Amino acid sequence: MVTAFVLIHVEGKSAHDLAEELAKLKGVAEVHLVAGEYDMVAVLRVETNQCLSELITRQIIHKPGVQRTKTLFALESFSQL
Repeated sequence: MVTAFVLIHVEGKSAHDLAEELAKLKGVAEVHLVAGEYDMVAVLRVETNQCLSELITRQIIHKPGVQRTKTLFALESFSQL
């Protein structure tokens, strides 16, 4: 499983509407509205790096309202769950 965090700067479109659209995409596990330099963080969980690439480059960055993104790849994950 590949996990990545996509930081998204939103322009023009309502962040709430965009978050709801992104949350419906296969591979998007969570979408969080955040404060700071970026407006939201999408947590992606997919099977392969190829799936990750396609999700980001073919779907997320082309959504209306997405101005720019920054992707962080998880190297290891730790959880209390």
